[in-house]
Amino acid sequence: MDDHARPSRQQISDAVDPLGWRLILGVIHTEVLAPSLMEATEAASLAVSAAGADGQGHLTVDIRADRAVLRLQSAEAGWVTGRDIRLAHRVSGALGARGLHTTPGHGSLQLLEIAIDALDIAAVRPFWKAITGYVDEPGSELKAALLDPTGRGPAIWFQQMDAPRPQRNRIHIDVDVPAEEAAARIDAAVTAGGTLLSDAAAPAFWVLADSEGNEACICTWQGRD
Repeated sequence: MDDHARPSRQQISDAVDPLGWRLILGVIHTEVLAPSLMEATEAASLAVSAAGADGQGHLTVDIRADRAVLRLQSAEAGWVTGRDIRLAHRVSGALGARGLHTTPGHGSLQLLEIAIDALDIAAVRPFWKAITGYVDEPGSELKAALLDPTGRGPAIWFQQMDAPRPQRNRIHIDVDVPAEEAAARIDAAVTAGGTLLSDAAAPAFWVLADSEGNEACICTWQGRD
């Protein structure tokens, strides 16, 4: 696949899932578990070395006490490209040669979005951009989302309303998880007192609510291509 190709979500998932990477919100993620901070740092260093110069603008690393979290996405395109898929194979191969494994973890890979329902997105979006210090999502012609330039905070995106909804919350959290984890997360939410309001858009997302009607969505990449 060409380095600059923009594969579909299905193509990305097919290419990297067997390696232990998962596609979440336009980024492929994996974890390398380690028994200590020192070894997590060594795993991260090995991943960076394996990516080499090709990793600049594509690979980011988060080192924690018991793991290294790796992410691949073209910063310029704002999407996973052919280069990112090639780098995932290269990095996983290099780690595997040292007895380390890239893994999707056990419920630890997720990203949060804050969704704001608005009648006039163009009118409210600049306020949220200014108050958060966020920047426009790269590569999006519609400028649908706002992103934390440091990569730490959740994304903010805007959902078009067709009529006022005064009796319903208009800001909700989207929890994006690997596809195979969605059912367990939904079951846990229902067991904890929540209600499944709609699965009409599944497997892209399920709408749930707490006991007072405040809504949240469990989301995956599936059903979006």
